[in-house]
Formats: sequence, C-alpha cells, structure tokens
Amino acid sequence: MVISGMSGFDLAISLALGIGLAAATGLRLFLPMLVVSAAAYTGHLPLGDNFAWLATPSALILLSVAALVEILAYYIPGVDNLLDTLATPAAFVAGTVVSAAVITDLPPMVKWAAAIIAGGGIAGLTQSVTTVLRAKSTVMTGTLGNPVIATAELGGSLLVSLLALAAPLLTLLVIVVLLWLAIRWLRNLSGKPRPS
Repeated sequence: MVISGMSGFDLAISLALGIGLAAATGLRLFLPMLVVSAAAYTGHLPLGDNFAWLATPSALILLSVAALVEILAYYIPGVDNLLDTLATPAAFVAGTVVSAAVITDLPPMVKWAAAIIAGGGIAGLTQSVTTVLRAKSTVMTGTLGNPVIATAELGGSLLVSLLALAAPLLTLLVIVVLLWLAIRWLRNLSGKPRPS
C-alpha cells in the first residue's frame, strides 16, 4: 500500500515514531516535546508542515523551561497528585500533537485520525496507568515512594523518546511490554486473583 508516495514500511515507521513519542508524553508532557524540538531544530527529525514552530529556538527554550518545571514539580508531595489530575487530559492532547507533528506525508484526514486515535489514545492510557501507580504509592507509602515513581517516569519518558527516534518499531514492543507489566503489577497490588 502506498499513500502519498510513502511505502508501507515508511508509513509503519512514521506511525511507530508517533505512537512511541505519544506514549512518552503519558509519562511527562513536555520532555518528549522537547526531544522532538531538539531533534527537529538540529535537522535530525522532519516535521509536518504545520509543526515547523517546534524546530524554532523559542520553542526549544520554552519547552526546556516547561520540562524542567514539570520534572521538579513531580518531586513535591501533593503537587505530584494534583499534576496527575491535570496531566490526564493534557496527555491526550500532547500525544495527539506530537504524533501529528512526526507523522508526515499522509493526507490530513488520515494523519489526524491516526494522531488522535493512536497517539492520543496511548498517551492517555500511559498517563492513566501512572496516575493509578502514584495514587497507590501515596496510599501505601504516605508519599515516600512517590519520588521513586517520579524518577522512573522521568527516565522512562526520556528513554522511550530517544528510543522512538532511534528504533520506532522496537519502541512499540517496549511500550506494550511495559504497559503489560505495569497493569499486572497494579492487579497484584489490588489483591485481585488472576484469571486461570
């Protein structure tokens, strides 16, 4: 199948890149966008026509500040849980935007449908899982375990973003495995018996 001169393999790579970066926005909103901005600014990542603003010095500076503030805020007890409440709908939007920015050479209708369904969907799912993890950590450890969760999310967001740029298809496999492990771990914490 060829869409707008794009081979099936190129299309798969483009979609996998968008989904990988979207999943990373479910862990941290601004860090994956900063990675995309830096890669585009240095000429290592082509962006869709309407997203050239991400490759500008001003976007790079604003996203750097936003990412730093977000990272630090997740280490403040109470603020981290509040941010999770705000980040859940924001992750859907950020996942959609970052997916649409890197999915190139598709008709606009197809591009936005893929960005909303795949990008926004995986970002929302990832954010929902981490929100539940932090809530359980808050209850079980009295917020003492939350910095560990925040550090894991930060590392995961950075690693998934960089892996998505280097090996998009492998990133999809990593995302599926990590979400499966997180959901399984949450089930074990809930004490619900596993189906036989």
